[in-house]
Amino acid sequence: MQLRLGTPTPILTLTPTGTPAPTQTPLTPPELGTEQNPLILALAPSPRPSNEAIKAGDLIAAFIQRQTGYRLVTVVPASEQVLVDAFDKGNAHIGSLSPYAYLLARDNDSVTVIFAKLRDGQTFYGAQIVANRENNFTSYFDEARNENTTDAAIALKQFNDKKACWSDEVSPSGYVVPLGLLNQAEVQIRSGAFLEGQPSVVRAVYVDDICDFGATFVDARQLPALEADYADVTDKVIVIWRIPEIIPYENISMSNSLPIEMRRVIQRAFIDLMLTPEGKAAIQTMYGMDEMQIVEDAAYAEFAAYVKASGLDLTGLIK
Repeated sequence: MQLRLGTPTPILTLTPTGTPAPTQTPLTPPELGTEQNPLILALAPSPRPSNEAIKAGDLIAAFIQRQTGYRLVTVVPASEQVLVDAFDKGNAHIGSLSPYAYLLARDNDSVTVIFAKLRDGQTFYGAQIVANRENNFTSYFDEARNENTTDAAIALKQFNDKKACWSDEVSPSGYVVPLGLLNQAEVQIRSGAFLEGQPSVVRAVYVDDICDFGATFVDARQLPALEADYADVTDKVIVIWRIPEIIPYENISMSNSLPIEMRRVIQRAFIDLMLTPEGKAAIQTMYGMDEMQIVEDAAYAEFAAYVKASGLDLTGLIK
């Protein structure tokens, strides 16, 4: 059976017109989750949502409404920046946020994370600083034990006045977090090269004709295309230092304006939703999540610290 709540409506910001009479007493707003003041479920941001996405959002909203008794409506933000603003203004109560968007909304104290996306059984992933073995940089990562052998300040000072190969300007593992790490370690590097893709970073370090070192996710060296082209890539491109698994995937967050008990009830409804084939398919269609796990805000602390240390503007990192 297919459940529909109707076509999502756009987020609107209401601007007061005129000056209210001073003798009027403000009315108490209706209780959240009622017909008069429904909860707003934000679908994945898109200027032109597909029919499949709209249907998936309707199914999610209908299931949560049935499980909790709260009235829900759906909206489609035109962009992730619009979604972050909507959370801040009370025009969204539930939605999915990218890592950067979550940090921005978190800085506004407008949201709390309830679920994190799982990929290959993990909610967070790591990054690594790599270099060509022939450049005589010292590796401070023990491959056999899968651990760093010293702290970042010692390991990375050898890259003072060196040039980095970065993936792209918004990549958490291929630029933003490693840049934050280098800044925290007070390592001054030269302007880097952006190569549009982490395989390109590994190739550049392997060929050793563009930069002195690079940054990738763990472990980009083992991508099938690279191993096919460069059989000795993991021997020639060595890991200098590895950033722990602190980089998150997308999450589902709720507005801090919702009472804690309401958030718990909705969180339980999402768990029940994911236990149904239709619900799991709808979440995948809407938010691109095959699996998700309960997570707390504290898990984002290290990621937030590295992003802040990068010195980059959060608003420039989101869509």
